[in-house]
Amino acid sequence: MNKSDFLYLLLGTSYASFKFAKRYISNHLVPEFRYDIELNISNDDPNLTQFTIYPEDNSKKYFNLEDKEVVAILCRNNKVPVWIDISVSKSGNEKTILSLLCAGRYTSDKNELYYNESGSGPFGIKSPNLPYGYKEGIKFKL
Repeated sequence: MNKSDFLYLLLGTSYASFKFAKRYISNHLVPEFRYDIELNISNDDPNLTQFTIYPEDNSKKYFNLEDKEVVAILCRNNKVPVWIDISVSKSGNEKTILSLLCAGRYTSDKNELYYNESGSGPFGIKSPNLPYGYKEGIKFKL
């Protein structure tokens, strides 16, 4: 996947995640996005040969990134993580922070991307972290 295609998917799923989060949270959200990334949370076996794995990514985290910085980190040699969970994690007056939890397996094969059939490539839109005791239909603050 080239960087411009990845950026297109990132921006589209960011907006979809933003809209989805509005169902759950009462915070004011603004459509100005920044990203927090956690790499290789799947702790994949470096002996897997079907994928490219970067063991040096274990436990790496990045905060408050712009979209182009995300692309630079996650799109390597036209390969991207096979899945990236995206969700709203924080809100402020000037920006909404989206969390990107990433698999450690990278591929250039679109058929390996978990959400490719739904049109979002590696991105799976998730709800914000629900608080303990969450009741369906009642909005909460982040």
